[in-house]
Amino acid sequence: MPIRKVVLGMTALLFIFSCGDDDGVDFDLIPPRLLSEVVTEDATALQEYLQTHFYNYEEFENPPADFDFEVRLDTIAGTNSDKRPLIDDVESITINVSSEDFELEDNETVPHTLYYLIARQGGGTAPTAADSTYIKYEGTLLNGSLFDATADYTWQYLPFFLRGYGQAMTKFNVGDAIVENPDGTTEITNAGVGAIFLPSGLAYFNGSPSGIPAYSPLIFKISAGLYIPETDYDSDGIPSFMEDLNGDGDVTNDNTDVEREEALRSPAFPNHIDPDDDEDGILTIDEIIIDEQGNITFPDDDNDGIPNYLDRDS
Repeated sequence: MPIRKVVLGMTALLFIFSCGDDDGVDFDLIPPRLLSEVVTEDATALQEYLQTHFYNYEEFENPPADFDFEVRLDTIAGTNSDKRPLIDDVESITINVSSEDFELEDNETVPHTLYYLIARQGGGTAPTAADSTYIKYEGTLLNGSLFDATADYTWQYLPFFLRGYGQAMTKFNVGDAIVENPDGTTEITNAGVGAIFLPSGLAYFNGSPSGIPAYSPLIFKISAGLYIPETDYDSDGIPSFMEDLNGDGDVTNDNTDVEREEALRSPAFPNHIDPDDDEDGILTIDEIIIDEQGNITFPDDDNDGIPNYLDRDS
């Protein structure tokens, strides 16, 4: 499962050991590579892949009676030499990535481009990057090596997964109904089907989870089933997507009370998973007003321009 930021710190470093004159152990600590260096390599690798591979577009354009609506990728060669390359079918999203996202000290902000393929647009609407989605996926390296897959649809809260994956999912409409098969599996009618191609800076970068080497671009073939509109993961009355205070599309880096949490040496919880966003002892849901139609009002009792739920002094 593509869990976000699972490998940082010591697991992100390489050690080269050698014996010294005193028979002790010496080692060189090799720091993570620069984002700006790796992004160029990833861009080249992804472009080459997209120019030399194709998907089964002919089946999607004219589905056989028994077609399973699954994306299949193959190399343009031999009997497939006349196929249309993926580069002609994909669209792209460019996202700024900060070295701080991977706890690096290089103070870089580097644009990263991901690609997504919509083989079949779903019959429903698209989630935000902060929604819970019901999805089926398969993850591989560019060489086709499988590192993860789900046999059936499963729930994913997108902020807990890879940033690029979550952002790409906002481009896929989900299906319009759920059907249970006799064998207990489920199918979604008119599910969104496609693939996502991520540079490592929008995936694990220098992390190396099982089966994924560090600095690996990744491919996810997905079937977008359903989602919970306006997911409110921490049940604080504010949909998770509205807790993106800095507007960068990433709710994991918005934490109003981080200084307070650090002072207390307590775990740091971004607002989207924190029921008391300003750590004032009053739950966020008790500092906002929700009317019968679900509209939210954010009181500011001291008129300082900061709503009560974000203002510890209010």
